[in-house]
Amino acid sequence: MRENIPASSNDQEDQEELFEHYRIVSDPGQGAMRLDKFLFNRMESISRNKIQNAAKAGNILVNDQPQKPNYKVRPNDVISIVLPQPVQDFELIAENIPIEIVYEDADVLVVNKVAGMVVHPGHGNYTGTLLNALAYYFKDQPEIIPALVHRIDKDTSGLLLVGKNELAQTILGKQFFDHAIHREYTALVWGDFEETEGTIEGNIGRNPDNRLQMFVFADDSQGKPAITHYQVKERFGYVTLLSCRLETGRTHQIRAHMKYIGHPLFNDERYGGDKILKGTTFTKYKQFVENCRQLLPRQALHARSLGFLHPTTHRMMNFQSDLPADMQQAIDKWRQYAKHMGEGDA
Repeated sequence: MRENIPASSNDQEDQEELFEHYRIVSDPGQGAMRLDKFLFNRMESISRNKIQNAAKAGNILVNDQPQKPNYKVRPNDVISIVLPQPVQDFELIAENIPIEIVYEDADVLVVNKVAGMVVHPGHGNYTGTLLNALAYYFKDQPEIIPALVHRIDKDTSGLLLVGKNELAQTILGKQFFDHAIHREYTALVWGDFEETEGTIEGNIGRNPDNRLQMFVFADDSQGKPAITHYQVKERFGYVTLLSCRLETGRTHQIRAHMKYIGHPLFNDERYGGDKILKGTTFTKYKQFVENCRQLLPRQALHARSLGFLHPTTHRMMNFQSDLPADMQQAIDKWRQYAKHMGEGDA
């Protein structure tokens, strides 16, 4: 019996689908066999080296306990294994695309992604992606095959973590799977909040009526569990600046959760935030909002903070990213507008 959670589309927020989760139950008549040999025999497309790395990373559990490759498989053992995403079936073209490297060592790379860049090649986007840029960056080091440990949407800016070797990718993938990675986003959303902080819980899955959207289901029978914690940073009357911390990493999680509670991200076209949802009917106000949209022609979301346990040194690593100019300018404009509202000028 095997459970496989495959990777999905390009336009994605942080997500756990960038690696595979297998669940195998040994037969009732299973004879004693080394764990690595058993898995190699059962998982024909997986290399022995990948299985060994998964074991080193503590990513192979037998009956919920980590086991070494020499463990002897017994009848009815329940074996779980988390592996990095399999190699894609397309040629990765190296392209000389500028990228901002925040940190790099022998195992990991932290990139500050600009808005508008797709992170991973796929249908309709085989060039111009972050992975194409990384292929060029490492063109003189063919032994390095960089892999994304998570993703953020094309039009979301901010920090991304990249594994430079298979063992690092496997260890970091398990941290994401265990929700042990710290991820905070800055978001500008429509409307005001009565409370200063809160938690949104709601299963997220593909919208049955619109395949381009993710949807928060009213019950737990559909979608996958998703949890977003938020805190109000500034109030601008008709919009609010939030810090959002992800506990899970579902596709479009913040965007879908904010729409679900009636506060879509400012200028998020896919989730209705490109319309004027709060404010006045005055022409002057409509023009002000349009000016903000021109400054920030995308959803107001930035991956600001990233924290993880280093895969080999085991030190806690923390990184921060300043808001990009487009989002900062829009926020400054709303801040100034709110100030005038408070003075009774608008």
